[in-house]
Amino acid sequence: MGRTTSSSLLVTFTFIVSLSSLTCPSLSASTDVFVFGGCTQQKYVQDSPFESNLNSLLTSLVNSATYSSYNNYTIMGSSPQDVVYGLYQCRGDLSMPDCATCVARAVSQLSVLCAQACGGALQLQGCYVKYDNTTFLGVEDKTLVLKKCGPSVGYDTDAMNLRDAVLGGLARTGGAYRVGGSGDVQGVAQCVGDLSTGECQDCLSEAIMRLKSDCGTADYGDMFLAKCYARYTTGGPRVYTKSHSDKSTNDGEKTFAIIIGLLAGVSLLIIFLTFLRKVNKSVQLLRRPWHSTPSQPLLYRSTPGCFLSLLHDVNFPPSLFPFHGFFNFTLKWKGRVREVWWGVAACIQKNKVRKKGS
Repeated sequence: MGRTTSSSLLVTFTFIVSLSSLTCPSLSASTDVFVFGGCTQQKYVQDSPFESNLNSLLTSLVNSATYSSYNNYTIMGSSPQDVVYGLYQCRGDLSMPDCATCVARAVSQLSVLCAQACGGALQLQGCYVKYDNTTFLGVEDKTLVLKKCGPSVGYDTDAMNLRDAVLGGLARTGGAYRVGGSGDVQGVAQCVGDLSTGECQDCLSEAIMRLKSDCGTADYGDMFLAKCYARYTTGGPRVYTKSHSDKSTNDGEKTFAIIIGLLAGVSLLIIFLTFLRKVNKSVQLLRRPWHSTPSQPLLYRSTPGCFLSLLHDVNFPPSLFPFHGFFNFTLKWKGRVREVWWGVAACIQKNKVRKKGS
């Protein structure tokens, strides 16, 4: 045998609600958004005939989705234990390119989600893929897989009557894929393609009945059974519980943003401290006592002219003005700094004398 047995062969579904906001279930653009998935507990052995058959099955599903919205396959093996069954189904409104893309993504995710599992199923917004080592093809199954109900909008007789009318229309409409709407209420329902007409009708009737009873006054509702589903929305915002993977992504983004903020803050602090250090050095240089007076006292006229003449007479390099590189003074400029110091003092004193005289 190519498989290791387990006490349970039931499919264990991990329920993860959709992450998208859906205003019209039948026209959602997010065809690859994860809805639910699950795997059997029974595992197969790597490099076994069953694994080879499973890979052939999944490849056939992907290839078939390029020209058909539904198909099923049975890959026979040299022994009954190596047989694998599978199918895919695209949402009825998808084009062939969109269907092929959705199925390819579903198969890729299913291979990761159900690694070495003998059975697995994955529902995306736009398509459904399932495989197993026991046959399920053509078997009606109304087992509840996933139920989602939006927040209550309060009991509004008109709104509830409109919703019930739309869901009732879905129940009466023929075909495996059904769409209906009235006003702000939109509805969609679909059966898996391996069901007969009667089985499809029976499955959808059950899904719609549960949807109306379980979701009550909710502004949207999804009811996924094993072989069919029914959904509706009243056009209001849909609230979904995010998956663990999405939460991890958000936490990672928040952590990254915090790290960037801290680095930016530290950088600004270093720049500010460097600035203060240079200012302190310049102040200490200006406060340094000098043991000599300017050899040639500078004479200035009015206060504005005084400072302009001061800058001209001291003859600092042009690159230092206006205020360019002011804090990059070195000791070789201490003579000119001393002249500026005395010149500024002379300007201030002259201005005081002029004010007293006036």
